[in-house]
Amino acid sequence: MACVLEAPLRMSVLSEVTASSRHYVDRLFDLDPQKVLQGVIDMKNAVIGNNKQKANLIVLGAVPSLKVSTRKEFSCWRSSGIVKWKGLMNGGNWLLYLLQQETSSTELRTECAVVLGSLAMGTENNVKSLLDCHIIPALLQGLLSPDLKFIEACLRCLRTIFISPVTPEDLLYTDATVISHLMALLSRSRYTQEYICQIFSHCCKLQHWHSCGFKSLPQPLLCANGPDHQTILFNHGAVQNIAHLLVSTSYKVRMQALKCFSVLAFENPQVSMTLVNVSVDGELLPQIFVKMLQRDKPIEMQLTSAKCLTSMCRAGAIRTDDSCIVLKTLPCLVRMCSKERLLEERVEGAETLAYLIETDVELQRIASITDHLIVMLADYFKYPSSVSAITDIKRLDHDLKHAHELRQAAFKLYASLGANDEDIRKKIIETENMMDRIVNGLSESSIKVRLAAVRCLHSLSRSVQQLRTSFQDHAVWKPLMKVLQNAPNEILVVASSTLCNLLLEFSPSKEPILESGAIELLCSLTQSENLALRVNGIWALMFLSFRIWRFKRNRRSNQTSYEV
Repeated sequence: MACVLEAPLRMSVLSEVTASSRHYVDRLFDLDPQKVLQGVIDMKNAVIGNNKQKANLIVLGAVPSLKVSTRKEFSCWRSSGIVKWKGLMNGGNWLLYLLQQETSSTELRTECAVVLGSLAMGTENNVKSLLDCHIIPALLQGLLSPDLKFIEACLRCLRTIFISPVTPEDLLYTDATVISHLMALLSRSRYTQEYICQIFSHCCKLQHWHSCGFKSLPQPLLCANGPDHQTILFNHGAVQNIAHLLVSTSYKVRMQALKCFSVLAFENPQVSMTLVNVSVDGELLPQIFVKMLQRDKPIEMQLTSAKCLTSMCRAGAIRTDDSCIVLKTLPCLVRMCSKERLLEERVEGAETLAYLIETDVELQRIASITDHLIVMLADYFKYPSSVSAITDIKRLDHDLKHAHELRQAAFKLYASLGANDEDIRKKIIETENMMDRIVNGLSESSIKVRLAAVRCLHSLSRSVQQLRTSFQDHAVWKPLMKVLQNAPNEILVVASSTLCNLLLEFSPSKEPILESGAIELLCSLTQSENLALRVNGIWALMFLSFRIWRFKRNRRSNQTSYEV
């Protein structure tokens, strides 16, 4: 149970915190440069690696929305007697001021960058406050310094800010000269290599409509004018500048370079075709990626290498029957789905495998018989486990956090596995409680899980046999009609496609669907602004009209015979 401080005690603690904070801030205004430097160093030691202290001190004092740009403004605010810890953050404005002053020593500017980076590691609100202070232009300006330590400190802070979900990626691309300068800094040290590659991998988003690995579900990652991030980085020589980092002696550098290539190659034929022909120390990049798939490599490296090869394969740069895909990448991704792996790794492995095999029948067949994958995926639905609920609260919280992601990943992979082969669909449906899990998935609170469940149902609905048996036994059409009543367009598109299959002539579900008011629903779909919904509505009405025409024709025939 949370402990609430009584008012006198709380005020006592707040006064102590305020005095401590004022002590740090006061020293920033000392006329002695050495005392200012020592003040910044002491501030660094107070905040680095102590998130609990940061959080406590921020909670104890209201966070003022203050922009400080001059000594006079800061002094006026300080004299009000309310110097709070997060004030240090927007005393971060004063740190920014010191960081940008040419009269400040390089050591002082470096320490200021370190403190700002530590504050950015605290919470998302910290990052928002720093962004409001225009920290990114200040740090980018710092990269022009000749001092390597200062450059590394600025890059480290930039890395921390850009990996935050609240930071817009476009901020990296506002100045056309920034990317060129970052490419030039790659050769300075292993730290510049690590930080810059990490910045690139987090700030590389697709602008065009893409499918997130599923061609029937286009979703925009980024909507903006001008070239997308992949194109910008590619045109600035990212492939050539980063390729040699894959053989760096530093594991962190190799990993960040690998992650950079995984986002650069995603659904990008131009980058993928280029990667196939690039060699480092006499070895082609695909061969280097395959070496990184070996079991003795860290799991993170295996997964990321598999993602690179998957993207290159889906882009057409590597054939689907190439040994590096069939014998290396696919088995590696199946291994990632086993219960021995961490939940996060199982999610990423399943989703990447679903993307790899989505459009290739032979890969689907190979995957379905590899390490009992279909049965293995059933375990994804067993979280959180009852044991963790009783014995380990932290484990329960961890399981709950990933439970939705696991179900989503399992549904996605089942959808890809059953996309074409009737025998595979039969194996999936015969898996323990599979149809019940899909039906339950259609009413999940998570939109992503619902979408994945509908996709899985759509994939299985291509089976004539299953439409006549399992789909009828579980009355799948009922929850599907509920989904169609109120859902986002991305779900409606797949749900309406599934409904079209359930309305085919040989489906026993068509009669109850028709009686439940499907015609009115389908007519409303034909009026939608979404093209895919209009097409699906028209197809479904066509199937129904054919059924009605057959019914009327037979009726007329019977009447004629009777009259004769």
